[in-house]
Amino acid sequence: MPRELVLTRKGLEELKAKIEHLQTQRRREVAQRIKEAREFGDISENSEYDDAKNEQAMLEKQIAELEEKLRNARVIDEDEVSTDVVGVGCTVHVKDQKTGKSQKLRIVGSAEADPSQNKISNESPVGKALIGHKRGDVVRVQVPRGPARELKITKIEA
Repeated sequence: MPRELVLTRKGLEELKAKIEHLQTQRRREVAQRIKEAREFGDISENSEYDDAKNEQAMLEKQIAELEEKLRNARVIDEDEVSTDVVGVGCTVHVKDQKTGKSQKLRIVGSAEADPSQNKISNESPVGKALIGHKRGDVVRVQVPRGPARELKITKIEA
């Protein structure tokens, strides 16, 4: 059974735009490369043609995978996100109990995760640990590298 993909409305729009780009612009570019490679002559010994056909196969595979994600997507309505408990679509303010450092994290589905923008996946160790907890809770998180961290939830926003 395919895995459910959790997306925000913005993530859904970005996924659709990426599929659209690959199906239109990228397909035309690859088709043009194949056409140009055919003009070089005998395609049985034409490395340009083989390379272009391989690129076409990889592109079609990528499109198929993205369409599969789209079919299995569950969109989170950000207007209905609860601020009582941490869930996908929430922005959570946490304070590391050891270092005293505060951080603002947005919980998103795995397809939208971008740690550089403080968007963490609901499937990541920190995301999994925070989900379901309330403001004021101290959550113990076992991170991949180093000792476990204790994070206090100071605020939950939609």
